[in-house]
Amino acid sequence: MTTSTRGATKVPAVLVLEDGRMFRGRAYGAVGVTFGEAVFSTGMTGYQETLTDPSYHRQVVVMTAPHVGNTGVNDEDPESQRIWVSGYVVRDPARVPSNWRSRRTLDEELAQQGVVGISGVDTRALTRHLRERGAMRVGIFSGNALPDEGTMLAEVRQAPEMKGADLSAEVATKEAYVVPAIGEKKFTVAAVDLGIKGMTPHRMAERGIEVHVLPATATAEEVYAVNPDGVFFSNGPGDPATADHPVSVMRAVLERGTPLFGICFGNQILGRALGFGTYKLKYGHRGINQPVQDRTTGKVEVTAHNHGFAVDAPLDKVSETPYGRAEVSHVCLNDNVVEGLQLLDRPAFSVQYHPEAAAGPHDAAYLFDRFVSLMEGQRA
Repeated sequence: MTTSTRGATKVPAVLVLEDGRMFRGRAYGAVGVTFGEAVFSTGMTGYQETLTDPSYHRQVVVMTAPHVGNTGVNDEDPESQRIWVSGYVVRDPARVPSNWRSRRTLDEELAQQGVVGISGVDTRALTRHLRERGAMRVGIFSGNALPDEGTMLAEVRQAPEMKGADLSAEVATKEAYVVPAIGEKKFTVAAVDLGIKGMTPHRMAERGIEVHVLPATATAEEVYAVNPDGVFFSNGPGDPATADHPVSVMRAVLERGTPLFGICFGNQILGRALGFGTYKLKYGHRGINQPVQDRTTGKVEVTAHNHGFAVDAPLDKVSETPYGRAEVSHVCLNDNVVEGLQLLDRPAFSVQYHPEAAAGPHDAAYLFDRFVSLMEGQRA
């Protein structure tokens, strides 16, 4: 990626998809060249949390909401220490942010962090194209001396694909750290960071949990060195088919019968640990308005999603696994994609979405309480 930031709003830009479709607009954020997988997010708000979600590593995010940047950028809402998206696509960026917490514009933040974007694009047409053709590789080119169309398309087609990408270690912490319990400490949890968002350990800390966040490369021995009451596997980017190390660590946790909770990438890791396959969705689920049913209660939740892969597990029966019986606990009501798994004979469950709700609705907050209940039951 090459970037500069001078006069971006007046600079021409082109978005080029790997199937040859092109969209012309204006530079937004940094000026330069970037590549990634084109995906769309249906959230009307929460763009700052989206940008800083490590699960978006190597993805170019198209915002379906037409007007983006209204509330500017603050210093409280980031979910990690940096923006992770490879590129950003908006239709009508806000000219002036209006929010009492705003410290700078979204355009300024993107430019400061070297994130190449494009504005003035018909994002509705682009989203429909991705829905019909599927997520695909894309490049954003901006500057006053753009390459010819053939050169741009050739460069996009040389970019790496998301399928087969092993990315967790690129976004995870390199050193272990501790998020202390808020109030009285009740439990200790070892959280394997595969691309964790900052709000996730905070939600556990609110429930009296001391969270030891460990690198994606942590071994089972390192997990148990913190004497955990429970083990958590986080969200993260990339293809779960490449995540052999986290799968082996999770199997060690399942063998010991320690209460286990996984979200997003962690759900796919549990699926693989139980012997199920995973597959790439045509265009994935991304946004904060996805309807999911908890099949254990019948309750329907509006939930926050960011995943392009899913677990291939049967919806209509209980499955036998090396760790006892397992079933699909949650399902997406839009397309019947598996959104959660649970073991019936051991204290382990996972969901494919984001119960920490940053950004998003709080319908799924009860899942952290369910994790606490598992640890209480194990202790008793």
